[in-house]
Amino acid sequence: MRRVLAFFSVLLALALAFPLTVTDDLGRTVTLKAPPKRIVTMLPSVTETVCALGACDRIVATDDYSDWPESVKRLPKAGGLYNPNPELIVSLKPDLVLVSKYGKLYETLERAGLTVYAVRTETYEDIFKTVRALGRLLGLSSEAERLVAQIQKEVYGEEARAAKAKGRPRVYYEIDPTPYTVGPESFIGVLIAKARGVNIVPKELGLFPKISPEFVLEKNPEVIVATYPGALETIRKRPGWDRIAAVRQGRICVYTGGEDSLLSRPGPRVAQGLRLLVDCFHKP
Repeated sequence: MRRVLAFFSVLLALALAFPLTVTDDLGRTVTLKAPPKRIVTMLPSVTETVCALGACDRIVATDDYSDWPESVKRLPKAGGLYNPNPELIVSLKPDLVLVSKYGKLYETLERAGLTVYAVRTETYEDIFKTVRALGRLLGLSSEAERLVAQIQKEVYGEEARAAKAKGRPRVYYEIDPTPYTVGPESFIGVLIAKARGVNIVPKELGLFPKISPEFVLEKNPEVIVATYPGALETIRKRPGWDRIAAVRQGRICVYTGGEDSLLSRPGPRVAQGLRLLVDCFHKP
């Protein structure tokens, strides 16, 4: 009897919370008449967050890159930031579409009469802001607070492990061979600091700046982290980079094949990405 009453109290709480009007990360007003039951997620980190909140069964399609948890691989794929498939999304009749604040997909979907919420996921704090925002949208605010606490606990455990290490190596992180890198105020930049590394990129260059190979040569990092296939060969072949401490000493950590997702997605598995950096920076 007690369980039945608890169940109906949850339903009542949800009913009282909706209709819900919120402001998304584009500053747009978004209204939901009821907790969404059919959701399209167009960002891998958002897909992972919805699933971590216990609402994976509500997702009817994702972007092309969402691949965790395993169950989302079987869902219809609706393209990516630069090649979305709005026709597919509209055909699935979702009651909520979660998109990146970048691009114009939200305009197309809104014209088709869909409810769209735009998300910004660039800083470390964005991870928790997004968890709470999605929790509210899905009628799962309590679950969101539990997830925030869980992520923060896992991150603290990795920070404590890093704190036992000696030294703070100078670190260069390469997203792609352009080369694009990460500033200290990006979510990856914060992870570098939590792993007790010193980012060679100054915050004045922005969150994800494009830099020159000469800049890295001048800063002479002791550790290099890269997250794209063929990075090791690319880095070793660059003119003059054989003089960089990280290259001379073989301290280049390349993460691909799924491990790159742990570092590149500001979502619920962020502590696992931090663990990779701790292991990389402080190998015995």
